[in-house]
Amino acid sequence: MTSVLPLAEPLPRAKRQAHEANKLAKRLRHQVGRAIADFGMIEDGDKVMVCLSGGKDSYTMLDILVQLQKKAPVRFELVAVNLDQKQPDFPEHVLPTYLASIGVPYRILEQDTYSVVTRVVPEGKTMCSLCSRLRRGALYAHAEAEGFTKIALGHHRDDLVATFFLNLFFHAKLGGMPPKLRSDDGKHVVIRPLAYVREEDIAAYAAAKQFPIIPCNLCGSQENLQRKQVKRMLEAWEKDAPGRIETIARALGDIRPSQLSDPKLFDFLGLGRHGDAPLPDAHAWLAGEPAAHDQNDTDAA
Repeated sequence: MTSVLPLAEPLPRAKRQAHEANKLAKRLRHQVGRAIADFGMIEDGDKVMVCLSGGKDSYTMLDILVQLQKKAPVRFELVAVNLDQKQPDFPEHVLPTYLASIGVPYRILEQDTYSVVTRVVPEGKTMCSLCSRLRRGALYAHAEAEGFTKIALGHHRDDLVATFFLNLFFHAKLGGMPPKLRSDDGKHVVIRPLAYVREEDIAAYAAAKQFPIIPCNLCGSQENLQRKQVKRMLEAWEKDAPGRIETIARALGDIRPSQLSDPKLFDFLGLGRHGDAPLPDAHAWLAGEPAAHDQNDTDAA
């Protein structure tokens, strides 16, 4: 008679949740570590300013960087920096209490950008652009004064994809949010360690870790933001075709200049040329032709 092995008992709920949380943490460490390595985000001796807003993304970034710091192949310093923008009812005690509890060095900057934004931006208009510029200026100034070599921001994979479509739809250009960049003034290197991490995973991780989330009551509550429009589009795409956002994210790292239309990125003029004679410009080719309407113009009827 064949003996029947007893079925394995399911793990208790608490153990199952702990197991899933550990798997998620391992995946996030792997993705952040790979992004750091792929783009050379952190080097030996770096002093990294981790910009902490109080949202799920920046909490997760700091938490994972602290974990990686313990076993990293290079030595680097982490300092959490928050900009208190003096929004009404902002819970000033939350971040200092949390950061002190985990033993991470921190600095709280104070600058009343809230009053500036609400005074300058007309009612009903989006505030993100001005708020972002003011916040960036304050953080850059602090980074320069304190000798930080890298500035870490909490933008994730979905932010990178959304920015690509924002530029495509609203600014008529193919551009995005790079995982690593040098600021316009050349003084700062900005890194985005969460560049490979899904927002869905960040939300799950933040919930599991029970981070003390501080909501943004300034721009985060505005429903007419272009970024929110793009986010809704991407969510619909992901629902209809799971994995599409990941495919787009991978495409951002596989650019083929010869298959686009930018003569600044690829030498179309030199492709298949015979001889060294200069090429005639568009004016020569169009001599005597009537001026053409822009392709976006509509015919008058």
